[in-house]
Amino acid sequence: MKIESPSSLVHVAPPAPQRYFTPANLILALGCAVLAMPTMLQVATETWSTEQGGHGPLVFATGLWALWRELKGKQLDWRPGKLHIGLPLLVLALGLFIVARITGVLEVEAFSMYGALVAGAYLLFGPAVMRAIWFPLVYLAFTLPPPDTVVAAVTQPIKIAISSWAVSLLHMLGYPVASSGVTIQIGQYQLLVAAACAGLNSIVTLTALCLFYVYLRHRSNMIAFVVVSLAAIPVAIISNFVRVLALVLITYYFGDAVAQGFVHDFAGLLMFSVALLTIFGIDQLASPLFTRFAAKPVA
Repeated sequence: MKIESPSSLVHVAPPAPQRYFTPANLILALGCAVLAMPTMLQVATETWSTEQGGHGPLVFATGLWALWRELKGKQLDWRPGKLHIGLPLLVLALGLFIVARITGVLEVEAFSMYGALVAGAYLLFGPAVMRAIWFPLVYLAFTLPPPDTVVAAVTQPIKIAISSWAVSLLHMLGYPVASSGVTIQIGQYQLLVAAACAGLNSIVTLTALCLFYVYLRHRSNMIAFVVVSLAAIPVAIISNFVRVLALVLITYYFGDAVAQGFVHDFAGLLMFSVALLTIFGIDQLASPLFTRFAAKPVA
């Protein structure tokens, strides 16, 4: 006669499936939509239609896809986050959002709205879920407009540096050129190096596209993430230096009307394409190093 141990008679029930489409969750989703929709509609109207934010719709669509990809079919620990961590962040973000909404500062309003959504997600779903979706959260932030103070602080030294480099090189080649700040004088023409030519648009857009590219290609390799993303900054600056140099020469030989028309936009598109291909080339050349470092055991 076989005698079974008491432990073998205990039946462990499988964990009950989690229900996501509960009335409480649906009400919460509706509340988030009410909070986010007015701000995002304003961002889409005022920012996504400009050269500086033209990458917004693409980033938004691919970011939602990345979020769905990270959550699809995964057994995550959906456990609420710690109240003493998430609640102060939520209150701070909502406070900034209300003040920015009243004063009409769209940049602060957008980022505080996004911060409130992230803090709320942490409180509801917990740190395990937030770690799983860290990339979509970072990537989707590129859909929001940067504050004007940040734009001015970043673009001004870049504009001055690009103007100085272009003038120095052309002066060495014997062209009648001079500069004062971000204004370049060549022959009888005067050009202003604007923010669009200073590399900020390219830096933001290139960084966003590089993040998504590395996410697809080196999803679990943090070294590749950092290296390729940081490479976007010098590549964007150098490509815009070449763009400014080309536009100055076109203005000198063919006139201001030619340089500021179709050629201006075409030069920007061409330089951006070259910069993007340069990033892909850097990744291809550095891929063996990325693989070696990723496979190296940690001591």
